[in-house]
Amino acid sequence: MYHIDNFGRETMDTNILLESGTNELEILEFALGDNHYGINVAKIKEILQYTQVTPVPNAHPSVEGIFMPRDVMITVINLRRCLGMPDSEVDGLFIITNFNKLNVAFHVDQVIGIHRVSWEEIIKPDSTINGENGSVSTGVIKMNDRLVVILDFESIVSGISPETGLRTADIETLQARDRSDSRILIAEDSPLLSKLITDCLKKAGYQDLVVTNNGQEAWDKICEMKQNGTLIGGIQCIITDIEMPQMDGHRLTKLCKSDDTIKQIPLVIFSSLVNEEMRRKGEQLGADAQLTKPEIGMLVDAIDRLIEEAGV
Repeated sequence: MYHIDNFGRETMDTNILLESGTNELEILEFALGDNHYGINVAKIKEILQYTQVTPVPNAHPSVEGIFMPRDVMITVINLRRCLGMPDSEVDGLFIITNFNKLNVAFHVDQVIGIHRVSWEEIIKPDSTINGENGSVSTGVIKMNDRLVVILDFESIVSGISPETGLRTADIETLQARDRSDSRILIAEDSPLLSKLITDCLKKAGYQDLVVTNNGQEAWDKICEMKQNGTLIGGIQCIITDIEMPQMDGHRLTKLCKSDDTIKQIPLVIFSSLVNEEMRRKGEQLGADAQLTKPEIGMLVDAIDRLIEEAGV
């Protein structure tokens, strides 16, 4: 699945990349002490053995420092500190990630392996763990004798550096207009991001929003409206995240764009995972637009354009 090359780099086996729209994902399991956690392989660029980092004055306590592999400066986040754990005595590894157009390294103790799972197998934390403002966990997977907690790396980074999250200030530059006659269906599992997206869209004039917690809920709502004849004209645009329990955004996109009626409705993938590879997958599935999550202003522009072009 992965190996360490002569330069001390663990590289990912690209053969594990999955066909789009199958509702499956690859999870890299890693450990911090006796606790097991997971990250979507789609977020990972590579894994490096620990190397000395340069501390940054006045940085956030969870920022261990910076280093420059191959002349690219990368911030190292100590994941133990983020989770309230003491520093480890072992050197560990750096998981180099790329999401929201950022390269960030997460310092972990050890890597366990890679698992292929269905989004249906991921259990969403209940409200006792995942409160109104969310948490650093997006789901839990039962693996034989242990539970693997899927961490919300976007929330971790945004908590350390808020400017890396949704750029809500971009809304201020939008031309004021009444968009209340357009209904938008949103599929987003993060309570915090869902609230931010809806607040921004309402500020931009989109007042009629149907919010669902994952792709399955969105698909059920779409099918219900199609069955009772209220879909066309009742939904003007669909916005979906990619990473969601029960059904992911790629699967939702595939289902929507495979239906002769539903495919008339513009669909926007709005996700931290929109990189070059994911963009190709989204295009193959028929997504009408794809944006990374910080680009909330561009999201509104895309919705305006797609609704006008579709005339739905």
